[in-house]
Order: sequence, then structure tokens, then C-alpha cells
Amino acid sequence: MTDFAERRRMMVDTQIRPSDVTKFPIIEAMLAVPREAFVADAQREAAYADGNLDIAPNRVLLEPRTLAKILDAIDVQPDELVLDVACGLGYSTAVVARVAQMVIGVEEDESLAADAQEQLSAVAADNAIVHIGPLTEGAAEHGPYDVMMIEGGVETLPDALLAQLKDGGRVVAIFMSGALGEVKVGYKNDGHISWRLAFNAGAPVLPGFNAAAEFAL
Repeated sequence: MTDFAERRRMMVDTQIRPSDVTKFPIIEAMLAVPREAFVADAQREAAYADGNLDIAPNRVLLEPRTLAKILDAIDVQPDELVLDVACGLGYSTAVVARVAQMVIGVEEDESLAADAQEQLSAVAADNAIVHIGPLTEGAAEHGPYDVMMIEGGVETLPDALLAQLKDGGRVVAIFMSGALGEVKVGYKNDGHISWRLAFNAGAPVLPGFNAAAEFAL
């Protein structure tokens, strides 16, 4: 029988700590949340692999290192409200729920959303809910948000989504250019967002987050 608790310890010791992620709340959260519970049964043995894990067409569970470094970069506080866009099967939402006051996951795939809500309940993430709707529209009725996380690649971010971020808040996304990606953190001040490079990572571009095609005459 697989010892998943031991695999979580190995994940932290071989993937998270070597990536210079040392904040205790992040380490504790990633040790506590059973990653194998947030993937399909056939993928449980691969849940702690060092790489993105496919969960649906153009959708992935971000590799542990990437998620941990994202959390390190945005430094979620215990009194903050977080929007987790494209939460998939809910793993990232469950992790963030251990460091934030409240997390709203957004998922447009009803099957993924139902599984995510079930697993969040199973791990007693009582401060997390899954909102079903288009990823690009977020969940305005629960906002505004202190922090916004996009769980996948983007080429552009919709203004309607960014409008749900509080002034003084942070947003993080993986900006893709072909096969290359950069994780950037945006800081909203006076209605404008300034972006800073955090580190390199990659993920498929999420539906609706593609840049408009440019046509040349």
C-alpha cells in the first residue's frame, strides 16, 4: 500500500525546499493536503511527480514546485480573500484554504467542479467553495479579492476579471509565449496593475485566455 504521507514529505524535501520555498504556512499546507485525493484514481501514483499532471483537455494540475513558488511570491495572509481561477479538481484551493481566510475556486467544467467541491469537503476545507461559471468571468458576487490566482497559462487577462481585484491586491498568472512561460505577479494600485517577473514555468493556455489574433494586410 502506497504511503502517500511519506510521498508528501519527499515532495516537500526534494521539490519545494530546494526551490527556496521555506515559509512555514506553505510547507505545512503542502504537507497536510493529500494531493492524491485531487486527481483521478488512475493518476494517484503519479500525483507527486515533478511535473504538470493532465486533468482535462488543455488543463493541468500544476507541478508542486510551481504552486509552491506561486504561493511564496504572492504571500497570502490569514485575513485575505483569494480567488482561485481554473481550480480544476480543487487541490490548489485546498492548499490555499490553509493559509487564507476564504478561497473561492472558479471552475467552468461542471464535472471537475463537482469533484472539487466533494474533495474540499472531504478534507474539511470549510473556508473554500467552488463557483461554477466561465473562467474569464471569475466570481464577482463574492469579491472583491485580496489575491487572485490563475491556475494555468494565459496570453492575456480579461479586464472583467481583473476588476474583481481590490486596489492594493495581487494577481499571479503564467504568461505563455509559445512553449515558454513566465510567472508574473501583478500589483493593483489606483486601478492600474504593474507586473513583476517571479520565475519561469509553463502550462497550457486556458480557454478564453488567448490573445486576439492579429491579421496583417
